[in-house]
Amino acid sequence: MKIKHAINLHKGLTFIVVLSLMAAYNNFTLAAFIYLALHGGYGILWLLKDRFYPDKQWEQEVPLATGIFTFLVIGLYWIAPFILVSSSLQPSPIVISSAALINLLGIFLHYGSDAQKYYTLKYKTGLITEGFFARSRNPNYLGEILIYLSFAMLTQHWIPFLILGGFVVGIFVPNMLKKDKSLSRYPEFEAYKARSGLLLPKLFPTAQPILQGNE
Repeated sequence: MKIKHAINLHKGLTFIVVLSLMAAYNNFTLAAFIYLALHGGYGILWLLKDRFYPDKQWEQEVPLATGIFTFLVIGLYWIAPFILVSSSLQPSPIVISSAALINLLGIFLHYGSDAQKYYTLKYKTGLITEGFFARSRNPNYLGEILIYLSFAMLTQHWIPFLILGGFVVGIFVPNMLKKDKSLSRYPEFEAYKARSGLLLPKLFPTAQPILQGNE
């Protein structure tokens, strides 16, 4: 199996899982429906992304046991809706609106940068130093962090924040550093690195962007 099969299964089931939790706990409040729309919608968008511009890193063939383990690990993200729905928590309007804003920004960065990367590399290899990647070398990871941060905000519980932190430290950062190491083979990488942030955008670069064209 491919690693993406485990990931896609999780993303695709999220809407069903959250809706099932709402039915099980008879929680059909506004907060629950907003969470369903945000997290469930994110999963649907992920499947559409995989259909139209898939990420090659998820095409890797893995043993079935690895796929099951991957599914169980990312299944930790379902703890957030469980906490929200089972506790009948009602976030304040300011929390809901802030979470929605952060989620929209995350969606924009995550799916927009992945689309730019896919279609740029489809026609030209090399560094991508324009658009979403002009100030941040990993706008897709930044977007994903913001997306899951919005889910954690709605729960107003420390566990989802801890889980997100674990993914950032244990998976996202190592992958970003690995990517930097791979891209360092390009002569222009050091100049690009100097004017861009690993994750957060470097707002005041010391040099102008160069070549178009990332893994």
